[in-house]
Amino acid sequence: MTTVRTDEHGRPEPPVAGDETATLLGFLEYQRATLAWKCRGLDEAGLRATVGVSSMTLGGLLKHLAVVEDAWTTERLHGREAPEPWHSVDWDADPDWEWRSAAGDTPDALRARWDESVARSRSAVAEALADGGLDRLAAWTWPDGTTPSLRWIVVHLIEEYARHNGHADLIREAVDGSAGE
Repeated sequence: MTTVRTDEHGRPEPPVAGDETATLLGFLEYQRATLAWKCRGLDEAGLRATVGVSSMTLGGLLKHLAVVEDAWTTERLHGREAPEPWHSVDWDADPDWEWRSAAGDTPDALRARWDESVARSRSAVAEALADGGLDRLAAWTWPDGTTPSLRWIVVHLIEEYARHNGHADLIREAVDGSAGE
């Protein structure tokens, strides 16, 4: 049995000598845990705080990354219908819906929606790993006919979290002075 090491913020450390799948999934879990850490313990005001001229909030990041998880693993990877509330959103009329609507959600609702999306994503990735591994192609293709592999999707999720965790770090520091990484 492998013991998962965690850092001082409760984030699982990626394996230092794992295979490709374990390493990629380890870094994805680390990035997810970083977002959870940056949002931990905040009330509505903390999750709605902005920095400078940006309208980005930690609550908006939670909701955005929830839709990103579902879009890439439920819809694109497996070709399944988006779960609610994403399915009912008119994305053409309101492409920033998740960012805008997060201000009306409670902290518990934002965290629960993100947790649910992450759980669905973990399950969808495990299913795809069992059905072709990292080379498994998505059900979705770009207009030019190319199709991303599960490997590409996992790396894209890592990139998405890493980019937004930088935003989360700045916002959290502005909220209460918490800083780090």
